[in-house]
Amino acid sequence: QLQASGGGLVQAGGSLRLSCAASGRTFGSYAMGWFRLSPGKEREFVAGITTTARATYYTDSVKGRFTISRDNAANTVYLQMDSLEPEDTVVYYCAASYGTLTPTMRSGTRGWDYWGQGTLVTVSS
Repeated sequence: QLQASGGGLVQAGGSLRLSCAASGRTFGSYAMGWFRLSPGKEREFVAGITTTARATYYTDSVKGRFTISRDNAANTVYLQMDSLEPEDTVVYYCAASYGTLTPTMRSGTRGWDYWGQGTLVTVSS
């Protein structure tokens, strides 16, 4: 089970940190990711991190602004969002997949096993 939190209202240029807490004792065996869903669009990959955190991946629109990290001892993955823009206003979801973070998983929702509930981020201009 994944529980996302940390969304809220922030002004453009501000920051938020999303958290996603996982239940279970094998968190360190799961690749983790963050997605977002805009009205009328498919769920979009935002960021992903491998099981050991040796590699991270980002969609182009958030590179240099967002940072994904994980704390395997705390069963939690984070998404630090800086320099937020009004276009970042959407619902964010965390996801987990056992094992490798594949290129397919970095391009969409295929291959992800578990999803958390969404958390809404609103960026005012």
